[in-house]
Amino acid sequence: MAVKEFKLTADRLEELEKELNWLKTTREKEVAELIKEARSFGDLSENSEYDEAKNEQSKLYGRIAEVENILAHAVVIAEDEAASDLIGLGCTVLVKEVGEDDEEKYNIVGSQEANPGEGRISDDSPFGRALIGHRSGDVVEFEAPIGTIQFEIISVVR
Repeated sequence: MAVKEFKLTADRLEELEKELNWLKTTREKEVAELIKEARSFGDLSENSEYDEAKNEQSKLYGRIAEVENILAHAVVIAEDEAASDLIGLGCTVLVKEVGEDDEEKYNIVGSQEANPGEGRISDDSPFGRALIGHRSGDVVEFEAPIGTIQFEIISVVR
């Protein structure tokens, strides 16, 4: 089975390292305290606080494993990986839909950082894949649920 690589910016890598440290130190102690407190309430078979604390512990260990996996297979996006005028990971792109006047700005990021509501689109998304490798002035086309959409690339900033 092929190992999935996670494309991350250096900032996101640092955020994940800090999160992992917090999960393994502060949060793990908090959850252990919740379990200890819930145990003190008596019979564990009918103790909803204990069940909830154990569920929280399970979620915590799941997140720790997830973050460790991401960090183990992280590929940091280098800013000078491609020509500066070509769209790639880490670029900020200004586009407008063909036939429309409104311009939209997007950052091209790895799937772990994607948040379309904040203008951060994944290079794995249909729109992201359509943009990769193009430059200012190009018109790109991609399939969306509402049909084929064309965007003109106004500018690219690394």
